[in-house]
Amino acid sequence: MSVDHITYYTPLQDYGGIITPAHLHFVQQHSSHFPEIDAQQHRLTIHGLVDRPLSFSMEDLKRLPSVSRVHFLECQGNSSGLIHHAGNPNMGLPVQFIWGMTSCSEWTGVPLSVLLNEAGLKKEGTWLVYEGADPGKFSHTLPLAKAFDDVFVAYGQNGEPLRPAHGFPMRLVMPGFEGNLNIKWLRRLKFGNAPWMTRWETARYTQLLANGKARQFQLRMETNSVITQPSGMMQIQPGYNRISGLAWSGHGKIAKVEISTDGAKTWKPAQLSQPVLSKAQVRFQLDWVWDGKPTKIVSRSTDEKGNVQPDRQSFIAAMGTNALFHYNAQQTWSIDEAGRVRNVLA
Repeated sequence: MSVDHITYYTPLQDYGGIITPAHLHFVQQHSSHFPEIDAQQHRLTIHGLVDRPLSFSMEDLKRLPSVSRVHFLECQGNSSGLIHHAGNPNMGLPVQFIWGMTSCSEWTGVPLSVLLNEAGLKKEGTWLVYEGADPGKFSHTLPLAKAFDDVFVAYGQNGEPLRPAHGFPMRLVMPGFEGNLNIKWLRRLKFGNAPWMTRWETARYTQLLANGKARQFQLRMETNSVITQPSGMMQIQPGYNRISGLAWSGHGKIAKVEISTDGAKTWKPAQLSQPVLSKAQVRFQLDWVWDGKPTKIVSRSTDEKGNVQPDRQSFIAAMGTNALFHYNAQQTWSIDEAGRVRNVLA
């Protein structure tokens, strides 16, 4: 932890199912502390190109129609290629510190479309800028189509009020989009006719491509998966082993997950545990008898739109080696004759 940055990683290897306990949900915070907010005084202001500027209290929000949905959140820097080369002398890090910037919760709140209908959006309003009440006034802009789709203002997580680290008393939940867009401690929504080009979407969250140009507004998280058991720094024994992991996609539901136990030479279909939900993590499993010989295991996922998780070579061919964000290449774990599991990229 640094003086201007807070990061907590989810221990993906240590729990089953798909719901991340709130106290284990990953945190990426661009300031030195979480704001202390009085929920009785906090307001959500909606203004800009609207017919009726409005201010909502927590009581106002809780009187409106609500939804409860299970969705993953993922930092766009999760599993970045730079993390794989962290210099660990023991050949890499546990899966928690490579892939642990994603979590999945049941979120409860008011659809943003309900609030927009209350405010009455003017026809020239095509973009939204929104801001948190944290010390850095974290802010982003968003095309309006997403705002009317499945975004909601959440005040609950896994059956309890949001915790301070996760945005108490309210935050945006933007299913399938970059984690940084799900702004915590939400206090303001403003509508305009062009993106605001805030500091966070120009200086920080742009993607440097192979040709040297930077991509802005990449927004949607790609199809992904990772084997969490067994995974980096673990050790297994010859004989029966249960391979398990998580898959997710910002495009919708996961359609299938395949697992290779011979270094991607052949693939077998994994079992998907129910429920399989849109823009949520799904647990996959496979029975495997290890013969005690060195090998490599890897998973790849395919979503309902036909997007397939690429191998590392294909990812680099498309994105180059500068890609810090949206790294969704297949994660391969090596297993030596002693059963030690390590990251092949370390």
